[in-house]
Amino acid sequence: MKGKTYLEIGADGVAIITINNPPLNLLSAHVMLSLKENTELALQRDDVKAIVITGSKGKFSGGFDVTAFGNKGKHGKLGFFSIDFITDILEAAGKPLVAAIDGPALGGGLEIALACHARISTSSAVLGLPELRYGILPGFGGTQRLPRLVGLRKALEMILKSKFVNGHNAQGMGLVDEISSADELVTVACHWAKDILAHRRPWAVSLYRTDRLEPLPEAKLMLEHARVKSKKQSPNLKHPLVCIDVIEEGLIRGPRAALWKESEALSELRQSDTCRSLVYYFFARQRTSKVPGITDMGLKPRKVNTFAVVGGGIMGSSIVTALIVSNYRVILKEMDEKALLAGIERVKANLQDHVKKGKIAEAKLDKILSRCKGVLHYEGFREADMVIEAVSENIYLKQRIFAELESYCPPHCILASSSSMINLNLICERKELQNRIVGTHFFGQAHLLPILEIVRTEKTSPQVIVDLLAIGKKTEKIPIVIHNSTGSAMNRMFFPYSQAAMVLVERGVDLYQIDRAAEAFGMTMGPFRMIDFVGFEVLTAMKVQFSKNFGERFNESKLFSVMHEDNQAGETTLKGFYIYDRDSKFIPNPDTMTYVHKLMKLSDEEIVEMILFPVVNAACCLLEEKVVVKASDLDVASVMGLGFPEYRGGIVFWADTIGPKHIHSKLEKWSETYGAFFKPCAYLAERASERTSLGQAKSRL
Repeated sequence: MKGKTYLEIGADGVAIITINNPPLNLLSAHVMLSLKENTELALQRDDVKAIVITGSKGKFSGGFDVTAFGNKGKHGKLGFFSIDFITDILEAAGKPLVAAIDGPALGGGLEIALACHARISTSSAVLGLPELRYGILPGFGGTQRLPRLVGLRKALEMILKSKFVNGHNAQGMGLVDEISSADELVTVACHWAKDILAHRRPWAVSLYRTDRLEPLPEAKLMLEHARVKSKKQSPNLKHPLVCIDVIEEGLIRGPRAALWKESEALSELRQSDTCRSLVYYFFARQRTSKVPGITDMGLKPRKVNTFAVVGGGIMGSSIVTALIVSNYRVILKEMDEKALLAGIERVKANLQDHVKKGKIAEAKLDKILSRCKGVLHYEGFREADMVIEAVSENIYLKQRIFAELESYCPPHCILASSSSMINLNLICERKELQNRIVGTHFFGQAHLLPILEIVRTEKTSPQVIVDLLAIGKKTEKIPIVIHNSTGSAMNRMFFPYSQAAMVLVERGVDLYQIDRAAEAFGMTMGPFRMIDFVGFEVLTAMKVQFSKNFGERFNESKLFSVMHEDNQAGETTLKGFYIYDRDSKFIPNPDTMTYVHKLMKLSDEEIVEMILFPVVNAACCLLEEKVVVKASDLDVASVMGLGFPEYRGGIVFWADTIGPKHIHSKLEKWSETYGAFFKPCAYLAERASERTSLGQAKSRL
């Protein structure tokens, strides 16, 4: 459906225009033309004294349809909607216009409301301008009207951080004029419109207000500070700086001139590679919860109330934290009293970390912690709806635990392993349990990173996958469903990232240059910083499995082994490739110079290719082996788990922009020089020869 707006005229002379494009009342060219037509009609009619704009079914508008962001505009000239309609017709109307806001008022939806002469909102409404998330800027006047309503400082925070505010906070900022209940919202808005008409309320034109703007010298300092901060945080991104320039244009040359600059900037940014990448990634994230052959079966998730977690180490306690924060009851089992107390202390420390970061209120700590019960035996497991085994990567220990779980858990209970390396088929071979066996791999610490790999075997029930998708949603995790294999998808992409870096260092490249080059490209962490973060112990376990299962694709690193032997094992020991203090601040470790010698010089571009092309190759192996559901899932996994820059779309999307043929030729050349670790897989070779996209793989599983 294209969506449209409806016009109703009340007996009191107030016209109500309703945006109707369910489920979120998104804007499109068709909806905007309908809104323009009905606004003009209401302005022309003598029986209409004032106008209220609202959205159907408790949703004002979720903003402009993201699918249009990467396309050229098809309707009207430059500034057609922003200036010709929103500014010169809607805001300049000779009749009062009031926005009645419930639910989302985002992006273009909020910008329409900003141009109205007053805004009435429910306290739970969500208001924001998230356009920078998609590589563009607010293009319907938001860069000019928002600063004039809430002040430059707050406007910069909302726009540059894509920060949302609820209706209550919006009123405190001056963004909303009055709060109303949802039931009375339109009625209150109608009264406001009539009060404006009767001069009992101010007829406020947002575009020309100056009373909330900071003095120009102060405003210029704020803008310069915002530029410096943006360049530091996102040195490869152009659109935040363009947005700041447009805001400044309005302060110096006036808002009307700035609206034209805003429209020009929007037109240009919509065609940028950054916009295309971010829009692609937005939909890739949404698609992770759509699993062909699973989510299209009509299954409903079962209710899961109680979890049991076996193992209270770093990973187990982190999983417990993520679950109790999400309002699940959890039984934590350990082998002895000392280990159990240590596990509970880790959970407490994790919760305190959440308090420090403002994620939870300290007053709620006791209530959240009360959801966790520690046990030394399997008492209470009869009540568990799901058990997660989170012990060390010891196959015999895991096998024993799963054998015990069969005796203590109810028949419906989901049995999960958090293992990231061991094949699930080896952990539990009992046929009668196979349909409820699943892997739940949290890359890093579960309470910190928003990603969850759901590993299914050939026997795992579709119902179990549907249940896990619902659990992922409740715990605010992005789910990636993969097929059972040795090593998770994220680990299999992460390992060549670190191994390729080791290859370079052992041939004389400065390891800190490698990290700097990776981070300048946009990686959250360079490979050596990431090794420290993950920890040498985890890498050691991965090495054992990779050397055993991936043969020539495994590169043995002498540097890693020597440093590990010297007890320089990463961030947890405060010493690895970097030296850390208790606040996780770090500096290069001078001891590394005793292990390596600088002999080889490479440009940053060459370094990025040599550490990331093997990651592309690993992604192609996963596609070749049918481990992943779809190629876009690897893009999401690379961003959420590996720290690949979101604005490049993900590892496979980026590889397609580089070109499979170029990547293949480079890997072939390096494999001849440096060994089979760099050898391109058959999937990549096939795509390179056919000149087809890596991401065109059909849905798998």
